[in-house]
Amino acid sequence: MKLPQAGTTALITGGTSGIGRATAKSLAELGIHVIIAGRSVERGEQAVKDIRDAGGKADFIAADLQDEASARTLARKAVEVGEGHIDILINNAAIGSIAMTHQTTESVFDQVMGVNLKAPYFLVAELAPLMAERGKGAIVNLSTMVAELGTSALGLYGASKAALNLLTKSWAAEYGPSGVRVNAISPGPTRTEGTVEMGGMLDQLAAQAPAGRPASPDEIAAAIVFLATDSASFVHGAILPVDGGRTAV
Repeated sequence: MKLPQAGTTALITGGTSGIGRATAKSLAELGIHVIIAGRSVERGEQAVKDIRDAGGKADFIAADLQDEASARTLARKAVEVGEGHIDILINNAAIGSIAMTHQTTESVFDQVMGVNLKAPYFLVAELAPLMAERGKGAIVNLSTMVAELGTSALGLYGASKAALNLLTKSWAAEYGPSGVRVNAISPGPTRTEGTVEMGGMLDQLAAQAPAGRPASPDEIAAAIVFLATDSASFVHGAILPVDGGRTAV
């Protein structure tokens, strides 16, 4: 793997646990200054402490992403903490929704779309132009294999991520000519704190893939780090499946 240049700064939303925390740890091990954003101050401070104790550079910003204002506020705070620049944006924060369409309320619909789609949209709107001015940058969006499959009770979640997939390609077209690479990871079932509520459904989904098991957060983080660093210098607008082969069969 090509190591990034000194002074690289990354913002990871939803970085206090699961895939986000594993990604922050991995990026910090490469010498990247990681800025972790999340709702839990306790988890955020612990994630930062763990990285610093290991010799890395990390900071935490408390953020409850849900709309344009919260996204732009986080972006501006991150630029300040990042000493004037963010070189890598990992749009990882998301909320799931497991419910049939007729059971879904408008408030849940708005919440899912707000966190999963609106917040990344305006984080990119705020940060991608700054990256373009510097002539470099990388954005990695966290999607899901459910965006490619018709899955009962996961339609809303999948739809929010399918829209993010399209935006990934649009942003690559918009900002790629200015040196900003935009790609997405499409994970399969992953065992994290956030998927505990799925219970046996997680294993059932995983059993349908050739790998036959859920992923660990570190396995997903490895793919994110690849797209976020110069190892993927010629990759633009890709939706990389990291789903144990589920969408291949």
